[in-house]
Amino acid sequence: MYNFMVFGYYATAIGAAFFPSSNEFASLMLALMTFGAGFLMRPLGAIVLGAYADKHGRRDGLEWALILMAIGTVLIACVPGYASIGLVAPLLVLTGRLLQGFSVGMSLGGVSVYLSEIATPGRKGFYVSWQSASQQVAVVFAALLGVVLNASLPPAAMNRWGWRVPLLMGCAIIPFLFRLRRSLEETAEFLAKPRHPTVSDVLRSLAAHRRIVAIGTMMVTMTTVTFYMITAYTPTFGSAVLKLSHFDSLVVTLCVGISNLVWLPVMGALSDRVGRRPLLITCTLMMLISAYPAMQWLVNTPSFSRLLAVQLWFSFIFASYNGAMVVFLTEMMPVDFRTTGFSLAYSLAAGVFGGFTPALSTYLIQITGNRAIPGIWLSVAAGCGLIAAMVARPQSDEDASLATGRIAA
Repeated sequence: MYNFMVFGYYATAIGAAFFPSSNEFASLMLALMTFGAGFLMRPLGAIVLGAYADKHGRRDGLEWALILMAIGTVLIACVPGYASIGLVAPLLVLTGRLLQGFSVGMSLGGVSVYLSEIATPGRKGFYVSWQSASQQVAVVFAALLGVVLNASLPPAAMNRWGWRVPLLMGCAIIPFLFRLRRSLEETAEFLAKPRHPTVSDVLRSLAAHRRIVAIGTMMVTMTTVTFYMITAYTPTFGSAVLKLSHFDSLVVTLCVGISNLVWLPVMGALSDRVGRRPLLITCTLMMLISAYPAMQWLVNTPSFSRLLAVQLWFSFIFASYNGAMVVFLTEMMPVDFRTTGFSLAYSLAAGVFGGFTPALSTYLIQITGNRAIPGIWLSVAAGCGLIAAMVARPQSDEDASLATGRIAA
């Protein structure tokens, strides 16, 4: 996830290197659209790699996802800039970004399903919450590295070559991750199935259960829009829109990552006790009511302290919602296509809504002149999550009881 997200943190410098333009807005938009393009490949990766994981095993699918992520990251990190090789440079960067998107399309679902299937009784919410919590380590590390680089390098050096350092570090950790995934045991639930579905079986199941996938997509929309708003977009929003220093914006992002990391497992465990649905409904209502007023308060008098306060508030809502949502999404999906169904719902939400949040927010601010307009986009996402939380149904009776909070873990 670090490799997938770090592109967004350095969108301004990447735009200057691969999409040079006399118009700074156009250069930034091209970089953000390339960031968003990775999300367009996520649904395809969810279907192809998800079906592979449902057929051959959770561990094997995760290994292939990691290999593709490695190739995409190396491409982006090592390709020369536009000034050296011309149009080939942005095309190679786009190719690398698409490979990253194809990879991560299954990764989040594969990890979530794996954790769900190895969880001890009554602690599924706590176990699965670590999928999202672990992403925050990526946020914290990327932001901390950015803080160090910006404090150590002059802006010219940062724009010329400093932005490549985080990508190269992402390449360096891949061998460790591959060894880690090779050490995983296959889940007992997968091994206990007498027959594993073929790709055609998985596709037929997806078609037959398209309503479940659609509800899951709406549910994830709240997560992906909020997550990319408070992480990947914060450095750009803080520096380009609020005119705060890039250093301050990265410090805020670092604090958001730490906040998410703390709250996600806490709220995942809470969902095991009070139920998934009460948390989901409460959090979506909180976002609906507060998103735009909070953003308006921030842009009226931009400052480091106000940006930090608003982003930490959104972080609390995101983590409280996501701690219950991710495990609920695994409980909604039939076991025969659980990885594919989860991954597709997550990837559609990320591809259609979440991944383009930085680009869409930048565009809306440009055409309306209203710097608080991203708050409206957050409210729309919260509305999708609220509707989904009210109509979603888990597969088993036990999961249904946990969803509504009728039993305590």
